[in-house]
Amino acid sequence: METDAKAAGMDPTRLARIDEHLRRNYVDRGRVAGCQVAVMRRGAVAHYSAVGLADRERGVPVSEDTIWRIYSMTKPISAVALMTLYERGMFALSDPVSRFIPSWANLQVAEADESGATRLVEPSRPVQIRDLMMHTAGIGYGIGNADLEVEQLGTRSRARFRVDTDLTAMAERLGQTPLRFHPGTHWLYSLGLDVCGRLVEIMSGRRFDEYLAAEIFAPLGMSDTAFYVKPGDVARFAASYGRNADKQLILVDDPAQSVYLSEPSFFSGGGGLVSTIGDYLRFAEMMRRGGELDGRRILGRKTVELMTINHLPGGGTMPDFALAGGYGEAGFEGKGFGLSMAVSTGPAQAAVIGSAGEYMWGGAASTTFWVDPAEDLVVVFMTQFLPSGTFNFAGQLRALVYPAIVD
Repeated sequence: METDAKAAGMDPTRLARIDEHLRRNYVDRGRVAGCQVAVMRRGAVAHYSAVGLADRERGVPVSEDTIWRIYSMTKPISAVALMTLYERGMFALSDPVSRFIPSWANLQVAEADESGATRLVEPSRPVQIRDLMMHTAGIGYGIGNADLEVEQLGTRSRARFRVDTDLTAMAERLGQTPLRFHPGTHWLYSLGLDVCGRLVEIMSGRRFDEYLAAEIFAPLGMSDTAFYVKPGDVARFAASYGRNADKQLILVDDPAQSVYLSEPSFFSGGGGLVSTIGDYLRFAEMMRRGGELDGRRILGRKTVELMTINHLPGGGTMPDFALAGGYGEAGFEGKGFGLSMAVSTGPAQAAVIGSAGEYMWGGAASTTFWVDPAEDLVVVFMTQFLPSGTFNFAGQLRALVYPAIVD
């Protein structure tokens, strides 16, 4: 990947600290097998590095075209897909989901009464489409609206989160499951973006994967982003790792035997895609530029602005709304939430260097990205270590990236 730190207004010597840090603290110590990072500012790639191995067992180094499981970094892509239909007048953010999925019309909320017993009550308002993108719908991340089982991520591969056989069945089952809370009152990481995938199918009349390919991936040149790895690309597919009780790195998904080698029936809008750093950089840069890249417009500038402002009621923050014990890929402190991504309320509140208004998200295998409109900055980080949150890659990268801005 060709770099030009000067054109980006950044110091290449300071950016080189990124490689030193990742190698010394993670790869050489056996905490991760390998990783890569790209920093882009003002449309120029200021820094790119690849450190370590994509497949430790086969000795395959991380390369520019390594294919990674991006898990929940699928979510912003799914939200963009749905918002392309918003721009066609297909729905309003405040529309009830039941307008498109009738079984959601009779949803009730499970709440505890004075004795501690559970009772079902009518929701204070219907689940709205924006609730799905904001994780405020009252649904969880599993059958029966269970919480995301973060503690299990390091011991199993989560290669596919097959809720049912397809998006239709998943959406119908959720329409028969009581909500965890009244819509809009709390934040809980959820299957909301998977339901958004089903809404895309209903509104567009096309299968979700086909819509993404035609409306986002092809226009942006994201040729390696899909719901499975094609047979000819298996050699580029990274292995996925976790660690055992002794904190030793262990293989949890062999790329040569992964379920990602075949097309799924459940096209998870919440976590099903694989991608490369170059592909995701193009997606994030499109967002930074207000919905357009290389003459191909995916969204209007005002739509991107709508997606990346804080939508939590009253301008609240994640700590105000997240259920106790809940999980989020970008943490909670100093964060509001937009349509599928966390939004920074400022570096003081977040206790990390950066800018108010930057937006971000990550994936279960410790991938992460953020876009800082104030600095015209995009950063994408890829690795394959489960679970995310074990290491503070996002915070450490911010401490390394921002001091390299020299203008």
